[in-house]
Amino acid sequence: MSAYPPLNSLRIFEAAARLESFSAAAGELFVTHGAVSKQIKQLEDWLGVLLFERSGGRVKLTDAGWRYLVQVQDGLDLIANATAQLLQPNRQRRLSINSTPTFAAYWLLPRLSGFRARHPDLELHLVTSDRDLSRLDAPFDVAIRRGPGDWPGHIAKPFLKEWELPLASPALLARLPLNGPADLVCHTLLHADTRPTAWPRWLTLAGAPELKPACSLHFDKFSLALQAAIDGLGVVLGPLPMAQALIASGQLVSPLPEPVVTVRDYCWVVPRMSAEDATVEAFCGWLESEAAQNA
Repeated sequence: MSAYPPLNSLRIFEAAARLESFSAAAGELFVTHGAVSKQIKQLEDWLGVLLFERSGGRVKLTDAGWRYLVQVQDGLDLIANATAQLLQPNRQRRLSINSTPTFAAYWLLPRLSGFRARHPDLELHLVTSDRDLSRLDAPFDVAIRRGPGDWPGHIAKPFLKEWELPLASPALLARLPLNGPADLVCHTLLHADTRPTAWPRWLTLAGAPELKPACSLHFDKFSLALQAAIDGLGVVLGPLPMAQALIASGQLVSPLPEPVVTVRDYCWVVPRMSAEDATVEAFCGWLESEAAQNA
């Protein structure tokens, strides 16, 4: 038996696994649902491994399927990159970065001109997402996520520490002073679905685990909660050093210096096949240098 499964089956498997739907994969690849199902079955037979669980017309990746997807995506990306370099040897190098939205807006973008000045011929493609790396719709050269995380097939390294303190607008604090954790009973607390344990953790360390605020507002993304704090809608448990520029500009104030809650570090994450790419190494090194300057 050949050591290589059929390439077309791998393409169809990657699409079906990424989209978690045979029908969606069929639409993306312009083939029939039956063709997708047949190719997946042939691949499973060839491997001798069940890649999808099928139930009531729905499909779900097995654990083996998830592990295989990561490796298949790496392999297909390698083929695509090799082909592009062969067909366009003098094309402008493109670096694809996938970052969490808040990090991109408040830490990365304000500094990115420095990297661009060092690499003016480099085309940057920045995509923001909170999704798990195994579920992204497009490949990347460098991802930025809070870690440590489970990223098989990738190399990762922490480069920026983060801690949290209550932040609020000066106008809000002029109306409602915040001199200690107990004063939060008069305030609206701003929550983000992406950081669901932030306030409970901080209040516990502040010695007020049962504190009931005047009101709570919830947002699906932390960037919205941070903007709500800037607009005076309430108090957010904000990340430093990301929010340092907002404090320096006077848009936000940090009224309570403690307790300081240390949370997960930010990490750069690189597909193993790209770990020795000179451009990827330069960008990751620049991230580390910028973080060290602001430590």
